[in-house]
Amino acid sequence: MTLDSVDRKLINLLQNDSKQTTKQLSLQLNLSVTAVYERIKKLEKENVVKKYVAIINKNKIEKSFLVFCHIKLIQHSKKHVTTFEREVLKLEEVSECFHVSGEYDYILKIYVKDMDEYRDFMVTKLTAISYIGSTHSTFTIEEVKNTTAINI
Repeated sequence: MTLDSVDRKLINLLQNDSKQTTKQLSLQLNLSVTAVYERIKKLEKENVVKKYVAIINKNKIEKSFLVFCHIKLIQHSKKHVTTFEREVLKLEEVSECFHVSGEYDYILKIYVKDMDEYRDFMVTKLTAISYIGSTHSTFTIEEVKNTTAINI
């Protein structure tokens, strides 16, 4: 799908606030409500817009302790990779998992209440996954920038 300038502007508007009505969007884009509706449906159908979500204040739900955990597997066999990936998908504390190049094999983004909860998570859940050779945890001090928007 080729995106024109109106599609790009629409996507940026949706990323900023997806709860805007088609009427509000139409006024900003100088298009009819129907045209905006059709463009949104096309973006959804083409999987350009995958889903709409609510961004939660982590402090209000006691999940503000953010940890980036680097994982090194003992070996890079298909069995080890698929086992690790299948098991990490089950961990509710892990919000994101990336298979990466470099010294480590994976980087996990983990939200917990505090250091005690992270320790419990490491001991009872994460290190229980087979084939993990080593871990390295980095604890965040302050969030400087956090956005879900990708400027297009």
